[in-house]
Amino acid sequence: MAAIKSGASVTLLELQPSSKYFKEGASLRVTGKLQEYSVETAMAVIADLGATLKIDTQHLRELGFRIGSIFQFIGELHIQPNNGAILQACTGRNIDGIDLDLSYQSLQKLRQFQAEHMKSAAT
Repeated sequence: MAAIKSGASVTLLELQPSSKYFKEGASLRVTGKLQEYSVETAMAVIADLGATLKIDTQHLRELGFRIGSIFQFIGELHIQPNNGAILQACTGRNIDGIDLDLSYQSLQKLRQFQAEHMKSAAT
C-alpha cells in the first residue's frame, strides 16, 4: 500500500455523485457510527446523518470493531458501477465520546477560514 495521504474531512452526506469529493481515488477522512462489520470480508458499514458508507478494512490491524461505536477512517474512495462507493481504509480509529455536532461545526469553520484565506491570497 502506498504512503498515506492526508484525507479531506467530509461528512457522509457529502459523498453524493454530484459532490466534488466523490472521485475515484480521492483521499478522504470520514466519521460515522459502525452499523455492520464482517470478519470474513473485512467490510464495515458506517452511518451518520442518514447516510452510509462501506469501508474496506483489510489493511487495518488490531482495531476492535464494536457495533454502535464511532469510528474515523482515512483512505481512498473507490467508485462502484452503481454510483455507490467503498473507502479503502489505510488507517482507522475508535473515537467514542466525540461530540459529532461540535466536530461538524469545527469542519464548517475550517472550510470558511480556508475559503477566506484562499480569497485573500489570490488578491
